[in-house]
Amino acid sequence: MRSAAGFAAAGPFGFAAAALAELSGARTSVADEGPEAHTKSIGFTIAVIALAAKIAKADGEVTRDEVAAFREIFHVPPDQEANVQRFFDQAKRDVAGYEVYARQVARLFKTNPAVLEKLLGGLFHIAKADGAVPDSEMTYLRNVAEIFGFDAAQFERIRRSHLGAALIDEDPYAVLGETADASDDALKTAYRRLMREHHPDLLIGAGMPQEAIRLANQKVAAITAAWEKVRLARNIA
Repeated sequence: MRSAAGFAAAGPFGFAAAALAELSGARTSVADEGPEAHTKSIGFTIAVIALAAKIAKADGEVTRDEVAAFREIFHVPPDQEANVQRFFDQAKRDVAGYEVYARQVARLFKTNPAVLEKLLGGLFHIAKADGAVPDSEMTYLRNVAEIFGFDAAQFERIRRSHLGAALIDEDPYAVLGETADASDDALKTAYRRLMREHHPDLLIGAGMPQEAIRLANQKVAAITAAWEKVRLARNIA
């Protein structure tokens, strides 16, 4: 393992690569699919750990609930627990540097915004774990979303889809990326497009890690709930 100084010198992926060097068995199925799939999987893994640790710190204190939420979206093999814990502890010391991680993963997945949205959804999951999402965490999430390439309207849709049933009830149209004056056909199109983009089978086919697939399932559930509310209100067949 490298020291913190080694991390600073090597850049964000340098320490992470060292911290995860022993994760040889954790992604064998992805690694077998070729170097590109393996690189994407490791890149996603690193981003989840670093960005998750830093969102937990964004409100000044890393709580047990936030750590538990991280564990819900990032399952670690028992024999790799120490490696991941060391990297998480290093990253959670302060919020500084999260933009670098966000830019790294944004470049890695620039042709696959659905994966970036899953990762942003995971950060929302951690942020809300202690019962509130204060301004400091919302600013963090907005900045990461901007780095990922999401505009204000897209961020609002993502925010509403991850902050619970109350927000879906408040404005299900926003979850679908539309407004209340959209036509039935436009709403159907938006719903079908979102379901295609976020369907877990796409990530499974791409060899993405299980944490990405779990987030996709959560996202699809929110999209479906919003669509059902709109469909019933409008009597859309």
